[in-house]
Amino acid sequence: MAFNMISKVVNGVKGGVVSTLKGSADIGSASVKVLKDITVNTFKGAGELIETGIHIPASIISGAITGVAELGVTVVKSVKGIVDGVIQGSMESGIKEQDAVKGIVSQALFSARDLGLNVADVAVEAVNGAVNGVKQLGGDTLSATKNSVMAAIDAATEISNETHDAVVEALNESIDGSKDIINEIKK
Repeated sequence: MAFNMISKVVNGVKGGVVSTLKGSADIGSASVKVLKDITVNTFKGAGELIETGIHIPASIISGAITGVAELGVTVVKSVKGIVDGVIQGSMESGIKEQDAVKGIVSQALFSARDLGLNVADVAVEAVNGAVNGVKQLGGDTLSATKNSVMAAIDAATEISNETHDAVVEALNESIDGSKDIINEIKK
């Protein structure tokens, strides 16, 4: 039953994103509020299935990225706003910061892979979106940075060695503190 619900979430979010953001001049900014609201409403509708936990935000990310791709806009630049909105909605719905950040950032990378996007670029945008989403809610941005960098690296490693190397390089070039986090992981 949980798989059926998750599939419905992905398809519902995709349709919602396409219809809501179609014609929007700034998909990235508009997606933050739209996806925050979709996430909160999805959790409210999940009721007793809330034990599916992080699968709901991950499904929302998957549907949102697919929906934005369907609009024909640059998906990579939209990822920050998508991740930001889903992080905020998830945390407001009771998902712990660490779980939200790790699950959402990971799924953003897997969705990027599935759509043939540059996973390293998506990793940078996803980390930035996660940190900003946590910041907007007054959360711990240092932990969010660490957790999102670790999640991006773990997901990239699962995708391929080449992807891992590209993501590490992109994060080191673009995210403050990522070199220290990555060195800490290596120990």
